[in-house]
Amino acid sequence: MAGVLEGIRVLDFGRYIAGPFCGTMLGDLGAEVIRIEKLEGSEDRWVTPVTDSGEGAMFLQMGRNKLGLTLNPVKPAGREIVKKLVAVSDVVIANLPYEDLQKMGIDYESLEAINPRIILATNSTFGSEGPYATRVGFDTIGQAMSGAMYLSGDGKVPTRMNAPFVDFSSALLSTVGVLAALMDRQKTGKGQKVETALLRTAINITNGHLIEQAILDLNRIATLNRGFTAGPSDTFKCKDGWIYAMTIGQPLFVRWCRLMGDESLATDPRFKDDLARGDNGEALSEIMQKWCEQRTVAEALAELEANRIPAGAIYTPQQALDDPHVQQAGFFHPMEFPGAAKPIPVLQEPVRLSRTPLTIRRRAPKLGEHTDQILQELGYGPAAIERLRADRVV
Repeated sequence: MAGVLEGIRVLDFGRYIAGPFCGTMLGDLGAEVIRIEKLEGSEDRWVTPVTDSGEGAMFLQMGRNKLGLTLNPVKPAGREIVKKLVAVSDVVIANLPYEDLQKMGIDYESLEAINPRIILATNSTFGSEGPYATRVGFDTIGQAMSGAMYLSGDGKVPTRMNAPFVDFSSALLSTVGVLAALMDRQKTGKGQKVETALLRTAINITNGHLIEQAILDLNRIATLNRGFTAGPSDTFKCKDGWIYAMTIGQPLFVRWCRLMGDESLATDPRFKDDLARGDNGEALSEIMQKWCEQRTVAEALAELEANRIPAGAIYTPQQALDDPHVQQAGFFHPMEFPGAAKPIPVLQEPVRLSRTPLTIRRRAPKLGEHTDQILQELGYGPAAIERLRADRVV
């Protein structure tokens, strides 16, 4: 089945997550995506290696639905290849410092001169304006400077989220921007630059906390897993593992009080509303913890679900893979990859469309796997390709 972006060509110069996952999403939507990387392989190819040849787990996720081209775009012959590719493409993705884009000839001004319809999706740590514009960074810098890390942990040691949510959120915002730019291009015939920044993304995520601070000046500190503005909202240890349970709003709280066997809690002035329950959440968590200590994870979840109180088991990565709902709902698309001992469990669809579903059509490419194919399509013959390879251009 053709995807909604069939006929759109994307050049993915991205690195790590914020750029490449935008390319992955566009590829899942049907675009032809060409992953362009260093001759020796870009750094993100080798992060957390899981195959015999060293490809990393993150690359195997990000590389699906992409063709692989190795290229040195700084060399004159490499820049010529870039120009030819840009002339027949629709989108360029590059989460690199802007001065690097200029050296490679993929800054927006250079791209527009070649192809006025081109769309450039860029991501940096701080954006193109302001005193930090030239600084570099990763996901955790966004977590740190947005307040997210300060509000996580035990109130003594700021704690980062190990899953890089700022990177992935930036990639998703880039995808939204590219889709909007493609829609605008249908009307105007012109491309544009789509810009995201890790700190901007992180502040978007913590914006509610920042608004509360600006208006109320509360100076909150981290409370481990206990919620600020609801309760009980926390992690709880059962006989054989941990769960997370969350109660928000009066109807849920009344049901929780009934489940705990103490309906008088619902009229206790300490717990009169969500904000008060958040302020006095430690007391509520103590009650819930005593209840959980007498039950297994399965028993606690069954009783909570019977009372329609949101809760879930806290899984190890292996338990997440083995969960029966994840398995039966078909979350994963197992993919073979050369040198991998087992099929790669790649998420099937980050978003589901009923009529034009996202699809996984190919595994991540081996290093430079499609270089010859792409160059031939640009008009390079076998001898010319051999010269480019001998000159370390490709």
